Amino acid sequence: MRQRPQSFKNSGNWFQGQIEVFAKHTGFMWDIAQEFRAKLVFAEHRYYGASMPFGNKSLDNKHIGYLTSAQALADYADLVNYLQGNAIKPPYPVIAFGGSYGGMLAAYFRMKYPHIVAGAIAASAPVHQFTGMVPCEVYNRIVTSSFKIVSGRCVDNIKSSWAVLRNFTKSSNNTAWLQKTWNLCDPPNTTSDVQTLIDFLQDMYGTLAMVNYPFESDFLMPLPAQPVRVVCQYVNKTFKDDKELLTGIGKVLDIYANYKKTNKCINYKSSSYGNLDASGWNYQACTEMVMPMCTTGLDDMFEKSPWNFTEFAEKCHKTYNVYPMEQAARIQYGGNRLQAASNIVLSNGLLDPWAGGGVLNTVSDTVVAVVIVDGAHHLDLMPQNPNDPGTVIEARKIHKQNIRKWINEYWK
Repeated sequence: MRQRPQSFKNSGNWFQGQIEVFAKHTGFMWDIAQEFRAKLVFAEHRYYGASMPFGNKSLDNKHIGYLTSAQALADYADLVNYLQGNAIKPPYPVIAFGGSYGGMLAAYFRMKYPHIVAGAIAASAPVHQFTGMVPCEVYNRIVTSSFKIVSGRCVDNIKSSWAVLRNFTKSSNNTAWLQKTWNLCDPPNTTSDVQTLIDFLQDMYGTLAMVNYPFESDFLMPLPAQPVRVVCQYVNKTFKDDKELLTGIGKVLDIYANYKKTNKCINYKSSSYGNLDASGWNYQACTEMVMPMCTTGLDDMFEKSPWNFTEFAEKCHKTYNVYPMEQAARIQYGGNRLQAASNIVLSNGLLDPWAGGGVLNTVSDTVVAVVIVDGAHHLDLMPQNPNDPGTVIEARKIHKQNIRKWINEYWK
């Protein structure tokens, strides 16, 4: 029987860049579009990619205040209404898709506009990563776990490297050596530079765990298949001295930041790398999307760094002249009280650090959790690949079953 048409809509993604990047890597939508006779729509989030309402001044403090998730959802609602001809009775159902922040938006889109969106596939959406819902160390604990699966010695050496790096960079001769060995654009000559470099490295390990896909990918940045396993080979040994350890860490950094050898040097001071650009997200994190992050130095491979909301708030005020609304996301979108929602699938891969803030247990008959044991960050939304683990193949089948169910309900 010939199916009636419908529309699949992608609700953006984390660390937004050009929407074309996400259209390319949300292969699941492309893979099933013909089966459902679906129109695909990829909508770029305001203040990300090319969607700058005030041009190159959009991210100035004077203009950035219009960057909110609620306004982005309203944009999507207007877009869907326009695409459906402003019809009182829409001619076809719409299914929202998204991964990470985009997954949060997909879920919230269904929650806020159920008359516009028939259902949502929300992959790797950390809708619980807010104050009081999960421990602040859970993200970095999972990062460490993803590395430990490969090698405990790899984890131990990374953990040792922080003190080594801080002590090593006290000498200007050493910082010159480090700049050359690590191919850094600038030497870490000041205490602030060293901290910026350490922050960059910590983000690096988190990203490697996030995109630990079983195939080569250029989603966030060009990386080999199983990048955690690849980088661990450089620090999976007993090192004779600090320079040898730091040389190994430098090789990890080179894989992460310059895998295709297209960068003349590594700019650890930049807020964007590869397809990552955190400029807009940093503002949202300072207003409505306050996600406490910390490390204990015990259950993770990082230095101890407790969450301090007061310090965080002051940094936000200094940078953006705003104070964060710690409970805003929970109040707007329900936090861990999702029983009133419907027609949402929340999928999480257990290799993904963001799974700690995701929904891992089914909430109701219509708010369903899908756990992908061997999955990294929204692997289920990526294009089909011969190296896909069986758990992600099964997850995609569940997604299709729910999409078909929502569409059938719409036409009743």
